[in-house]
Amino acid sequence: MTKRTSWRRAVLFGAAGLAMAGGLAPAGVAAQDSATAIFAGGCFWCVESDFDHLAGVTGTTSGYIGGENANPTYENHPGHVEAVRVTYDPARVSYEKLLDVFWHSVDPTDAGGQFCDRGHSYTTAIFATDAAQLQAAKASKAEIQTELPKVATPIATAPTFWPAEDYHQDYYKKNPLRYKYYRYSCGRNARVKEVWGDKAYQGIKDAVG
Repeated sequence: MTKRTSWRRAVLFGAAGLAMAGGLAPAGVAAQDSATAIFAGGCFWCVESDFDHLAGVTGTTSGYIGGENANPTYENHPGHVEAVRVTYDPARVSYEKLLDVFWHSVDPTDAGGQFCDRGHSYTTAIFATDAAQLQAAKASKAEIQTELPKVATPIATAPTFWPAEDYHQDYYKKNPLRYKYYRYSCGRNARVKEVWGDKAYQGIKDAVG
C-alpha cells in the first residue's frame, strides 16, 4: 500500500471509524431526481469539498474503489484509489457539468498521483455508473485531449464503492484549519491553476478554498 505523504500524516485528526460497504444501484433504478457519479482526483477531502460547492450536488461521500480487498480502510486499501461518490439532481446539474468541474479541478496529466500525494491511491479516474455515463466520460476525455499534451486519467465502469471511515467524511468542515493548511501545503490549487490557467476550477472557482 502506498504510504501517505508527510503532509497528510501531519494533518490527520480524529479516531478512525469502521468502513461500511456501499454498493452501486443498477442503472435506471435510481429515482429521476437523484443520480450518482464517482470521481477519483487525489485526496478525497479536496474532491469532496470541490463538488459540495457545485449547485445541484446533494451529497458527497469519500471512499475507496477499484482495489483488491473488501471493506478497505485508510491503512489497508491495496489497489484502491481514493474517490468520491457524488449524489446529484439531474434536473439541476448534468453529468456533463460534473465532468467539466472534475477535469478542471485536477491535474489529469499526472499518472503518478496528485500534487504532493504520490502513488496509485491518489491517481485520477472516472468511474461510470451506467452506459450513458461511460459514453459521456469518454467523449469528455477526447475533448480534454485536444487541450492538454497528455491525459493520464482512465475511464472505467464502476466496481463496488466502499465508503471511507467516518473521520474522513466532511473533513474540510470538521477540521477547517487543518484542511486548508493541507490543501495549500500540498500545492493543489497552485498546480491546477498552472495546468488550466483561466479555466482552473471552472464552474466552482468562486467557492474553492
